[in-house]
Amino acid sequence: MSTTNVITTKWVGNMAFESDNPSGLNLSIDSSPEDGGDGKGYRPKALMLSALAGCSGLDIAMLIKKMKLKVDSFQIETKANLTDEHPKYYDKVVITYHFEGSELEEKKLKRAVDLSVEKYCGVMEMFRKFAELEIVTSFDSGS
Repeated sequence: MSTTNVITTKWVGNMAFESDNPSGLNLSIDSSPEDGGDGKGYRPKALMLSALAGCSGLDIAMLIKKMKLKVDSFQIETKANLTDEHPKYYDKVVITYHFEGSELEEKKLKRAVDLSVEKYCGVMEMFRKFAELEIVTSFDSGS
């Protein structure tokens, strides 16, 4: 049985929109002042990068919990190259997973990243359809 997500995005004036979410939370979308907006919301393309990092991050957080790994801090940086011609889209994305902690099990954390990237993250799979992906993992033991 497939799942269908329905999102309603409503124009709220000028260049601003409000979009609902199955979580019950709403988010604002707006363009920058240079593009005629008020800059009071998320930019759509940047939101795609947040979705990519969030999807993979949720996988990894679940795996950290499941594997009982000790991680003090974890963040994901996504750097994306936007094409020059319209329609502009991301053609290359570098995703860097940063882990910090004094007791990092690097091999297991690398496995968690690999599982997210190769098996679990649906947003990652969608990005693969239009962009070259580069995955980087960094560890800081604080010493």
